[in-house]
Amino acid sequence: MEDSITNSASATNHITLTAGNLLSPENIDRLTTLGLNLLFAVIILIIGAWVAKLIKGMITKVLNRKHMDPIIVGFLANLAYILLLVSVVLAALDRLGVKTTSFVAIIGAAGLAIGLALQGALANFAAGFLMVIFRPFKKGDYIEAGGTAGIVDENQEVTSILNTPDNRRVIVPNSKIMGDNITNYSAKDSRRLDLIFGVSYADDIAKVKKVLERVVAEDPRVLKEPAAQILVGELGESSVNFIMRVWIKSSDYWPFKFDTTEKVKITFDKEGISIPFPQRDVHLFQQK
Repeated sequence: MEDSITNSASATNHITLTAGNLLSPENIDRLTTLGLNLLFAVIILIIGAWVAKLIKGMITKVLNRKHMDPIIVGFLANLAYILLLVSVVLAALDRLGVKTTSFVAIIGAAGLAIGLALQGALANFAAGFLMVIFRPFKKGDYIEAGGTAGIVDENQEVTSILNTPDNRRVIVPNSKIMGDNITNYSAKDSRRLDLIFGVSYADDIAKVKKVLERVVAEDPRVLKEPAAQILVGELGESSVNFIMRVWIKSSDYWPFKFDTTEKVKITFDKEGISIPFPQRDVHLFQQK
């Protein structure tokens, strides 16, 4: 019984001493300093986040005034906002007395690991960003790139979507497009079209030229400048090959080619101009 009373008294004395230590001038100063640092850290976070958001809005307004692509505007504004927030968090931690050097090292190591794991995706993202900046093509253009050809339907951050003439949907990584040649058939309003027609050596060359010139003159899709040309391009093995060189609008390229090919055949038949095909004479010799 006496031992229990003694133990209780000791515990009471210990609690009293601990409470007394907490209320000592040194601990009060430490708690006051910690509380002020915590308060300042919270203020830094609040004001820093507000300033970061304000700067993001300013960047967005400035870039929009320059009529930049919305994807670029959003990318740059968000990137600046994230960097500013990271700086604000590091400043708040430094105010609390936390060594930020270790955090920077951890963030750097994590960024390196993520970069190595997603290097393909990051390469595609970077290529998509470059395509938005340099604009080698736009939606609706017919291009040949990345080992395929088609009409550009979408230009996303990581991939580009092309629709082929036979209505197939092809998804091409942006890095593959930017890493090779890009041929944009819709970049210019007009294109040159060369059509080759072969006639027999027995036909009158002057007559053939007049017929082809008449076919060109009757089609309003042919541009006046540069002027159309009818040329003798080659003396082939079995035919004299004429080149019909005309300039037309890019949108008329394929319709003009198909229509003119049909019209030339019909006109040649009416004018008695023959279109030869390769022939080979085989001579047999009988040996006695």
